[in-house]
Amino acid sequence: MDAALNKKGNNIKPATDYKKGFIPYAVAALMLGLIGGFTAVLAPAFVADQGLAYNNTTWISLALAMSAAACAPILGKLGDVLGRRKTLLIGIGIFTLGNILTAIAPSLMLMLAARFVVGIGTAAIAPVVMSYIVSEYPPAEMGKGFAVYMLVSSGAVVVGPTCGGLIMKAAGWRVMMWVCVAICALVFLFCSLVIKKTAFEKKSLVDFDKKGAALVVVFFSLFLCVPSFGQNIGWGSTLFMTVAGVAIISLFALIKVEKKVKNPVLNGTFMARKEFILPVMILFLTQGLMQANMTNVIVFVRYTQPDNVLIASFAISIMYIGMSLGAILIGPKADKKEPRSILTFSLVLTGIGCAIMYFFKADSSIAIFAASLGILGIGLGGNATIFMKVALSGLSSELAGSGTGTYGLFRDIAAPFGVAVFVPMFTNSVTRLIDRATVAGAEQGAAVVQAATSSIQTLALIEVACIIAGIIIVRMMPKIHDSKAK
Repeated sequence: MDAALNKKGNNIKPATDYKKGFIPYAVAALMLGLIGGFTAVLAPAFVADQGLAYNNTTWISLALAMSAAACAPILGKLGDVLGRRKTLLIGIGIFTLGNILTAIAPSLMLMLAARFVVGIGTAAIAPVVMSYIVSEYPPAEMGKGFAVYMLVSSGAVVVGPTCGGLIMKAAGWRVMMWVCVAICALVFLFCSLVIKKTAFEKKSLVDFDKKGAALVVVFFSLFLCVPSFGQNIGWGSTLFMTVAGVAIISLFALIKVEKKVKNPVLNGTFMARKEFILPVMILFLTQGLMQANMTNVIVFVRYTQPDNVLIASFAISIMYIGMSLGAILIGPKADKKEPRSILTFSLVLTGIGCAIMYFFKADSSIAIFAASLGILGIGLGGNATIFMKVALSGLSSELAGSGTGTYGLFRDIAAPFGVAVFVPMFTNSVTRLIDRATVAGAEQGAAVVQAATSSIQTLALIEVACIIAGIIIVRMMPKIHDSKAK
């Protein structure tokens, strides 16, 4: 009998079975987080090695984000067809191949292709891990399962940049990538030996939504490109207008196709629920702040304290340590208490982290930067865990793969989208205010400090307003503990 049915019927497995079975999936998640942390230092090292302009790092990050987000619902759906074990191993194999191609990439174009392949592997692995939690964990323990998932992922990212930086400094970025390949190979071997083959009945690919899958890749890839193209190439440029136009056309085509097919990649019934729509809305209002504020704090320090590189070295770790704590301390509480109440609390913490930015000064110490990023991280860690629990609540085992893949898509594009909005909002404001102050006769150094301080204060107020809007939406969410399984 299927494990998901066992939770509701007879022949229930011992409580430790689903926890033990999660170990190889947790190891796969650990691999994604660890190598993601390692490669956080990859793009700047590659462009420096190739003698390229620094803004090319944007395209390297975008190549991975495009495939990781756009392919998530497709490969999640494929997991429903092939089964979790086979999909996970295929995903690790593709992820390994992408890292091999990264290690040997001789040019920017081949590097972009390599990172795109890495994103495809990520898109196959992450939905499978979440699908296991949705299908195998009892409903009362699901929040703990997602908390473990977040802890493993975030905890690995904490140590990744430091380890990757040390290896790169000692032997170069290509050696660092071969270390990543070795880690991938070990994880593949472990998962293939530990995950037992089951009597999973392979479903037919005849009804697989091929047109929908192609349009999902096209639309969501271009959706992520639109802000970057606008910022780097120009909002009125021919290339930007072409990308935006194709994105709009592909969206309408996607909607039309998904309405007709029997087995859509993007399940409209699943997505139409309040339990999905409202968390995704809050996700876009708040979770994009994570990477955006980390970047903006680093840039603020460079403007106001150019000799202080400490915050630049530890900003990522501070943020992700906070996220790990939030996943442990806040996320699991949604198993027993109403998620929207816990989510309100975690969003308040997120707001406090943003509000602290309003008090940044030119001579601020490392303590206030750490407090802002750390508290923000705790709130975000709690948010992310609860979002998954609410959005995936009541998901049947038949839709576990496609549902988690669909949620993964929106989760993965939220942060890049937030960065595309909030980072230029800060940096463009600084540039504009510096020019205005200089024209008024201010000394250059004083103009820079004044512009950076004013811009970070304005950004803090805008972000707090976004979080307040998110809290209002939270109060509209249905009660999860009282709702019946769908």
